[in-house]
Amino acid sequence: MSAYESIKDFIIRGVYKPGQRLTEEHLASELSLSRTPIREAIMRLEAEGLITPLKRGMMVRNYTRAEIRQFYDLRALLEGYAAGQAAIHRSEEDIRRLQEANKPFIWLVENYRQSDFTTNNQIMESNSLYHDAVFSASKNEYIRFLISNVVVVPLVFRSLNWYTLERLQRSITTHETITASIIQRDSERAKTAMLEHVYQGRDLVLQSLEAVDNVSEPET
Repeated sequence: MSAYESIKDFIIRGVYKPGQRLTEEHLASELSLSRTPIREAIMRLEAEGLITPLKRGMMVRNYTRAEIRQFYDLRALLEGYAAGQAAIHRSEEDIRRLQEANKPFIWLVENYRQSDFTTNNQIMESNSLYHDAVFSASKNEYIRFLISNVVVVPLVFRSLNWYTLERLQRSITTHETITASIIQRDSERAKTAMLEHVYQGRDLVLQSLEAVDNVSEPET
């Protein structure tokens, strides 16, 4: 992995958390790289809005509630469109892939342990595989490219303990509704189910952030 890919991966996986301060020296030491590729990576990540420059060093960007809502609104439009198109253009192989992609997610939910960071990461990754299968079935390559730049924002908050068994079971039901709609070529139903799914995710992130704010102690 390049310096850029490594740092971005750490941000997305929650190794570097929103609001965490970073320095070139720390990153160079941790990644065993010289300062030059680190500096180039920082410039790219700043341009993408994942890192905010400070007088000394930088920090992982902390998004406002309004920004999170805006990203989710855009994501809902893109993913809803992708699900609707998948219902129109899907093949038998796409159906098989959708069904197979959801199996790891179901298994993880059935074996869910709350507050387990590793499990939370695995759930996020298996959920992404299912959504990738929907994008692939839409037969629109631009969708995946556009969404890849939008989903980063909610992913940087994956370190929050935002899952409950009830919420995860609801996601399984929604995935099954989306899959059934795509199989039946019901474009509107697939689109509506995906919109509801994305907005449930938005509400979950915002509620989790609110809970963190409520338990945080004021700085002295």
